[in-house]
Amino acid sequence: MVVMDKVALALIIIGALNWLSIGLFRLDFVAAIFGGQAEMGSRIVYSLVGIAGLWCITLLFKRWKRED
Repeated sequence: MVVMDKVALALIIIGALNWLSIGLFRLDFVAAIFGGQAEMGSRIVYSLVGIAGLWCITLLFKRWKRED
């Protein structure tokens, strides 16, 4: 599941950067790319970021092996 963890983390970072741009510049990059917040492409990206956030909740409770 390491690949899934990395994909989820990448989506979370994309979402965080989008929220940063909304907060600082009032610019929603996802909506700008796909033509608005209500467009199917934007809704898919927002949904994927949300699902990735739910997936990352499991990382809070995951035991990490220390590799020396």
